[in-house]
This record gives sequence, C-alpha cells and structure tokens, in this order.
Amino acid sequence: MFERGWLSANNVLLMDETSAVLVDSGYVSHARQTLALVAHALNGRDLDLLLNTHLHSDHCGGNHALQLAYPDLQTWIPPGHAQAVANWDEASLTYKATGQDCPRFHCQGLLQPGAEVQLAGVTWQVHAAPGHDPHSIILFEPSERTLISADALWQQGFGIVFPELEGIAAFHEVAQTLDLIESLKPQAVIPGHGAPFHDCNQALAFARQKLDAFMQNPEKHARYGAKVLVKFKILEWNQIDKGEFVAWAQRSPYLHALSRLQSNGQAFEEWLEMILGELIKSKALQVDGNLLQNL
Repeated sequence: MFERGWLSANNVLLMDETSAVLVDSGYVSHARQTLALVAHALNGRDLDLLLNTHLHSDHCGGNHALQLAYPDLQTWIPPGHAQAVANWDEASLTYKATGQDCPRFHCQGLLQPGAEVQLAGVTWQVHAAPGHDPHSIILFEPSERTLISADALWQQGFGIVFPELEGIAAFHEVAQTLDLIESLKPQAVIPGHGAPFHDCNQALAFARQKLDAFMQNPEKHARYGAKVLVKFKILEWNQIDKGEFVAWAQRSPYLHALSRLQSNGQAFEEWLEMILGELIKSKALQVDGNLLQNL
C-alpha cells in the first residue's frame, strides 16, 4: 500500500506469481510519482489490471499515465459512470464542476456491486458504497477480513458527501454504507486517505458522530465541503497568486453553488474571502504578500 496523503488517494498493489493489480491511481499532478512507486514495486513485471473505487480525480488521475506505461493494462471502474467515461463527459464526471483535472482514460471492464472478483489469486467482494459518491464501491476480502474502504470510511471520518453539495439528499446513504461496513466486521481497513487501521468500531463511531453533526446542520457540511475543495486545489499548486486563485474559483461551478447556499446575499468574492479566512485561521493556508501558500 502506498500512502499518498490528501491530494492523491492511497494506492493498493496486489500481486501473486501470475498477475499484478493496482487499486486507484492518485491525482494527475502526482502521476510521475505513481508510476515510479508502481514500477519499483513491480521490479520489471507488467501491471495487468487497474481498478478505480470511484472516479473522483484524486483516485483516477493517474489512469492515463499508467495506461500509456503499460499498453496491455486492463482498467475496471464502477458501472455508474461507464457511459460518461466512454464519451468523456467531464461535466458528469464532476471535473469541470470542481475545477480539478483528470486526463482522459479508457476502461475495459466494470466492477459490479454484488459480484466477486479474482485479484492476484484472491477472491474479493465488490460492494456498493454510495454517499460520498453515488457510484463508489468498496472491496472486501472475507478470508483475512480486509477492507479497501476508499472514501466511505477513514480512521477519522469519510469523504465529502458530494450529492449533498448538489442539493441531493445522500446523508442516509452514508449511514447505510457505514452499516454495511459494520456488518462485514473487517479486521483491517485500508482507507482512501490516511494510514491503515484495525479498530473499525472506533472509526465507525467517529464517522457516525460526524455524520450526525452534518445531518443536524447541513450548512456545516457545505462549509466543510467548500474549504476542502479550496484546500485541495491549493495543495495541487502549493502556492498561487491570489488573483489567479480567484479567477480559478470564478470558473468553478461547485463553489458558486456553495456560495449561494451559504452566503445570505453576500457577493461571491466576499464569501470566498470568508472561506480563505477560515482556512488561514485554522493554519491550513498562509498568506505571503499576494501569495496563497499551502501549509
């Protein structure tokens, strides 16, 4: 497992004598690092199969580079966005809406929820895990009770509930996914971000507490979502002229939608200043002259 941080999702490499399988490929700006990590671990072997738990840019942004590096590579994705990938519909795939980047890639197979897949000689169960993303899946290996949980469960929470940012009720789907994970009784969890962990019950308790707070105050979740989107982009740049940042934000439909939900009549620029101020106050960003810098 390659623990990547927050700009790129973690990658999991499964290998036996006959095949090598990678789960998730990170963000595009880290694609060269992804290639190096995978090549070093493969030690001259080919990568045979690439799986994406869902198609947010931090989980599939390295797909294109891997497909170029390994021409015979098969790529499998959850079925919900298969047509959008075939047509490369960046609006449906949310890359335009979030102001994020993902080079075009192709897929050859689908990870159908309810199915089992053989990955490097081991049988894994594919489970639907909507909430964070309506089409996300998780992978569970029942013999050793290992769960690849993507952004459905981290040691301290879960990913932004993106449908809620679009006005689509989805907190109940997060709750159902957490119930599913509890029913699987995993002994080891490999999350989409952060270190692997073993105390799944503690993580579930924390996630449910966080979910309850969001359900009681949806505006809190919307504000959290806005700050994560802004922080993610500044992580990508590391530092950016404030004027260039504002120009990017002006082109990001998600941020405009979130501004309308939260601003109480404020102009977009005023609302954006408030979001930046909260990130600076929490020491997630710093300002140096006219530069916004990652911390």
